[in-house]
Parts: sequence; C-alpha cells; structure tokens
Amino acid sequence: MSAPDLVADSRAVRPVRPVIRVPRIGILLASGWLILLGAATLASVLGAGSDPIANDYTAISLPPSAEHLFGTDNLGRDVLARSLHGAGASATVAIITVLVGGGIGIVLGVWAGLARGPVDAVIGFFTDAAIALPGLIIISTIVTLTGPSLPTIALTIAGFAMPVFSRLSRATTLAVATENHVVVARTLGAGRWRIVTREVLPVVLPRMTPFIMTAVAGSIVAEGALSFLGFGIRPPQPSWGSLIADGRAQLVDAPWVALIPALLLCLTILSINVLGEHFREAKR
Repeated sequence: MSAPDLVADSRAVRPVRPVIRVPRIGILLASGWLILLGAATLASVLGAGSDPIANDYTAISLPPSAEHLFGTDNLGRDVLARSLHGAGASATVAIITVLVGGGIGIVLGVWAGLARGPVDAVIGFFTDAAIALPGLIIISTIVTLTGPSLPTIALTIAGFAMPVFSRLSRATTLAVATENHVVVARTLGAGRWRIVTREVLPVVLPRMTPFIMTAVAGSIVAEGALSFLGFGIRPPQPSWGSLIADGRAQLVDAPWVALIPALLLCLTILSINVLGEHFREAKR
C-alpha cells in the first residue's frame, strides 16, 4: 500500500469531531425567562413578597409602581404576587401531567410496541378511544362533580395526556425495536426487563423530549382555560386563567390586572415551544 493510501486510510478512520452549535438568541431568551420565572415563583411560594390573597383597601387598583411592580386589583391584592402563585399552580399541573400521564403513557406505549399482538391491539383500542373524546368538556364535567381542586385538575389533565404519550412512545418503540443494539441484545438472550431498561427506554425517552415540552405547554393552557371558564381553582387562590377572567371587568380602569398574567402566560408558552422546537431539531 502506498503512502497516499495510508494517509487516506488514516483520515477515513479518524473520529469525527462533534459539531458544537452556538445557542441562538431565542434559546437563551427562552431559557432565561423560564429560569427567572421559576426562581421568582419558588421564592413567592416560600413566602417572599406580598400575600396573594390579602386584601388592602387602601391600595385599590393602583397602577404599577415601586411598591407594587405590577399594580393591584380591585381588592388591593398585589398582582405580581398573585401572578407568581398562579405560575406555581400551572407548574404543578404541568409536572403532574408529565410524571403521571407521561410516565404511564410511555410505559404502555413501550409495552405495546415490544409485545405486539393482543396486547398492542387492546392498548391501541383504548388509546384511540380516549383520544377521540372531547377532553376539555369531560375535564370540566369531572371537575364540576368532584370539586375544582388542584390535584383533581392536574390528574384529570394527565389522564387525557396519557393516551397521546402512549401512541407516540409506541411508534418510537417500533422504530427502536429494529435497531442493531436491540436485535443483538435479543440474540444474546437478554431478558425483557433488561431490553426495556437498557436498550429501549434510554433511546425512547430522549426522542420523546419535544413532545414532553408540548405536553407541558398544553397542560398549562388547559389549566388556564379551565380557570378562565370558572372550572379551575377555587377563589381567592390565584391562577393565570382566573386572573385574566377577573381582570376583564377592569380593562378600562386597571388593564394591568388582566394584561400582566396574560403576558406571563404568553411568554411562558412561547418559551416552552421555542425549547421544544430546539429539541426537535436536535433529534433530526
């Protein structure tokens, strides 16, 4: 073999350096906003700042100022404190949706994708039937019958997110099950539990990240819609949807009461979607 051939061969086997992508400004802004909102919400829930349900009749409908950064409502309650506590309620719903709905849904989808046969048919039937149901109407009915508590709202939204997680994780599992590492593990006699935990889930979960971000945004919007329609958390406990609904009557005299939580909601959903799109592009 000649020297040029040796050089060519050495270049051919040389490991490819990973391409380092510089984060775009949108990713930085979205991440920064979510971190800032999360830190402020956690501090507010732990007792920092004003009481979100305390009335101050000497400070009714005050505009934003140094004392009340987002102003006050028609009962003298601090809009910033109520908005941050509303963010806490939305975050709770989103976390429960991902942990409960996503956890159970992904497990069912992986099980259906690997088992196939009758198991896949049964899970697929119930998944399709659940997806076809009018989710918001049923959630509103359940909340009305059982009482509008935060756990009820969160678990009900998680229940309707579960079949979507199941369908997507099943489709991902079907693709992963034919990859070389899974086929080799089966050929070597690896048990089903080892195949699921070592070969399938470590590949399925990262591929589900974009949809997890979408589910987080969807659960926040669903909770806000329920609260806006009057099926959410009982007042005076704040929620972004209820704050926007209560502020409609004050749009002329105190527009900040509705606009501030609406702006926080829009920025949060936009940031989550930006990060979700970033993860989706990274998986291509």
